[in-house]
Amino acid sequence: MTFKYAVTLPINGAHKLQRFTDWAKSVLPGLEYKLPPQTPVKTETMTIRLRSVADRALVLQTLARLPLPQNEDALAPE
Repeated sequence: MTFKYAVTLPINGAHKLQRFTDWAKSVLPGLEYKLPPQTPVKTETMTIRLRSVADRALVLQTLARLPLPQNEDALAPE
């Protein structure tokens, strides 16, 4: 089975891949997904590949209740 479905999430700052991975492991431990190899720090979105429409709906519903952690660097005062 391939990762046919995608969801693009709003996420900014550094360490996007690690923050999503940590969030998914703690909130959706059985979810199978594929992340891009890297994301530039300046981008404000990230696309995640999923196996099914049900997985996509699950991610979106869970994000509505439990958002991804914010990047500490993005919140630091200048």
